[in-house]
Amino acid sequence: MSSPRFKAAELAISRPAEDMEKVESLNPTSIYGKNVFTIAKMKNYLSKSTYNELVQTIDAGTKISRELADEIAQAMKTWAISNGTTHYTHWFQPLTGTTAEKHDAFFEPDSNGEAIEKFSGDSLAQQEPDASSFPSGGIRNTFEARGYTAWDPSSPAFIFETAAGKTLCIPTVFVSYTGESLDYKAPLLKTIEAINKAATDVVQYFDKSVTKVNASLGIEQEYFLVDLSLFHARPDLQFTGRTLFGHMSAKGQQLEDHYFGAIPERVLAYMVDLENEALKLGIPLKTRHNEVAPSQFECAPMFEEINLAIDHNQLLMNLMEQIAVRHHFKVLLHEKPFSGINGSGKHNNWSLITNTGINLLSPGKTPKNNLMFLTFFVNTIKAVYEHADLLRASIASHSNDHRLGANEAPPAIISIFLGSQLDEILEEVESARVAKKVKNDTNLWHGIPKIPDLKLDNTDRNRTSPFAFTGNKFEFRAVGSSANSALPMIVLNAIVANQLIEFKTEVDKQIKKGTKKDLALLNVIRRYIKESKAIRFEGNGYSEEWAREAETRGLSNIKSTPKALDVYVKEENLALFERLAIYSKRESEARHEILLENFYKKLQIEARIIGEVVTSQIAPACFIYQNELIQNVRGLKDLGLPKESYSSQLNLVERISKHTNLILEKSEEMRQSRKQANNIEDVRERAIAYDEEVKPYFDEIRYHVNKLEKIIDDNKWPLPKLRELLFLR
Repeated sequence: MSSPRFKAAELAISRPAEDMEKVESLNPTSIYGKNVFTIAKMKNYLSKSTYNELVQTIDAGTKISRELADEIAQAMKTWAISNGTTHYTHWFQPLTGTTAEKHDAFFEPDSNGEAIEKFSGDSLAQQEPDASSFPSGGIRNTFEARGYTAWDPSSPAFIFETAAGKTLCIPTVFVSYTGESLDYKAPLLKTIEAINKAATDVVQYFDKSVTKVNASLGIEQEYFLVDLSLFHARPDLQFTGRTLFGHMSAKGQQLEDHYFGAIPERVLAYMVDLENEALKLGIPLKTRHNEVAPSQFECAPMFEEINLAIDHNQLLMNLMEQIAVRHHFKVLLHEKPFSGINGSGKHNNWSLITNTGINLLSPGKTPKNNLMFLTFFVNTIKAVYEHADLLRASIASHSNDHRLGANEAPPAIISIFLGSQLDEILEEVESARVAKKVKNDTNLWHGIPKIPDLKLDNTDRNRTSPFAFTGNKFEFRAVGSSANSALPMIVLNAIVANQLIEFKTEVDKQIKKGTKKDLALLNVIRRYIKESKAIRFEGNGYSEEWAREAETRGLSNIKSTPKALDVYVKEENLALFERLAIYSKRESEARHEILLENFYKKLQIEARIIGEVVTSQIAPACFIYQNELIQNVRGLKDLGLPKESYSSQLNLVERISKHTNLILEKSEEMRQSRKQANNIEDVRERAIAYDEEVKPYFDEIRYHVNKLEKIIDDNKWPLPKLRELLFLR
């Protein structure tokens, strides 16, 4: 009789090919946005005046009137019902890190008992989910249940389709009854407005026609696929998203043959199915390929406005999970599901685009355009330098701690890679001498290097850099694969907006004193280049030498999440978020508490799973096999054979007993340590206790389990139960 593990492997290998044959790649132009109530579709359902008013309202970011909401609701209902939907929901992003929804039917009985389909402007604009059942960091008590979701008209409604039916999803913000934001979208929208205003004010130095600046984002999504049967054979994978025990496979990624290799047919069928459904939802997926680790893959969309890009990424992760089941796969979005091979990230490619179509992070061919590029380029560098710890906190999580600094992932030290060409240009700009009195632009640029026309591949790539300039954008590579990108983008938008405000203040002071505008701009830029030089690093971020050098530069290397999160509640950062009207002090403190709770609760789950597997599976299997060995020894002894005939069995009993007892002993110590940590009231101290007191037991227990594996390998004894439990990764 084969073990459950081998049964799972047999099932995974024998999956029928018919599922692959059912999938065909559809023409993107014919299906793109099919299930999205786009602005273009609204035009067909709204009066011309209503449509124009809506477009102006969205563009200006002003509040939509209830009269306008009523007309849009009727149009949205007509479109949704004509496409087969029966329910609608406010789709929001609470501080759980996932998405949430509460479905309501369009159907209502009227006073005559007849069925009617109803959807008002009030229903579109606002719903009331229970705010006490989501993380609030103390903002909402259990008995204070009221909270509100409010429509975000800048992100289009869409129809999400499953085998059970179709639902109209309306992207919304989520706030408490007392007005505090309880989600990721509300503060993101605030930072979008903050950076729009700050960047537009600075662009006015160069181009008066610009009236708006949008943050743009492209999110590369890495993930693993495992067969469902193998996933269900692993309780650790099911409950934690990663393997807590296991023997390393003889072949991992050491041959470097998986990256960009031929995509397996079964995986390609999944990818095609995913792309078809994503395109229908307006998610512009463009890229698919094998990643470095076995069974690891990546998909990436085209760039979009940042709010829409993040909505689409959250929706994409939901879609990936749903479609994987169709293909008998499980998607693993954990940052480090398997030890010894690459983890998964979510590379966030960020830039700033004017309403006239100019990328402010693209160098130009004229001194004026190059000065504009330098302005935004250097201010971003300065912002990251001044707030590196805040950016580090934005990507801190229990699962990402396993990934940062391992294999392909960037380290916990925040640095910026520019490439040798741009690095040299900044050095030249910093050291060039400029006359204090400037009569014309020619004099200003005398001795200042003309920045060449840089192409997208003007510099080499540095995969060890957490924050790299890649042609016309900055790539924040340290974001974890399971994260909501809103959090790091909230921080990035905020610190760059804050920096641009400070920059304009300094430039205006010089202009007021009589300095010519271009010279004033260049003076401040040159000082910023010098002040932020420590954050620029072109070498290997994985090396121990860099860690030592970073310390001499004064750069932080915060490796644990609880300590990384402390920066959220530093006075200067509380003030920064309040000044930009992104978070109140209460909201910042609440988020700090929620992130700490999330950290220690995940550790708590892992500790429990380790304890359960050890006490209910591994130790009993060891005891059973010891008894078999003892019976074997007794039989040989009864035959009158000399001790030498069964000494190896006795030695095995002793060695297995030693490590089994230690596993049980360490598991009990871990349980007691967990109980002590749970008794700590302060959430930060509890998180640190879990990190420093409970987590070390994980490695100790695994060490002795690995010793048991070595006993098996060294002696070649048939230990079927142990082999079944000590799964291959």
